[in-house]
Amino acid sequence: MSSQLSYGELATLMKRCAGLTVDPDMMRTRPDSTFEEYGLDSLGLLAIVGELENRYGSPIEPGAESCKTPGDFLDVINTSLTSGA
Repeated sequence: MSSQLSYGELATLMKRCAGLTVDPDMMRTRPDSTFEEYGLDSLGLLAIVGELENRYGSPIEPGAESCKTPGDFLDVINTSLTSGA
């Protein structure tokens, strides 16, 4: 398992946690598009954060659930995973 979350993994989590089918290449080419544009609300994002905390066995940096874009979210998550927040 990679220690860095990718757009592909984020798309998979969006499907599993919120039932949304999202093209990871679209997120990759438009990292500043909002989660709202993809139909992901705050509860869906919170579910993704919880899934990641369970997966990695440690808390994710506070504020990840407030990110507005996939690019910002991946930055926060990957920084958190790297630093062991």
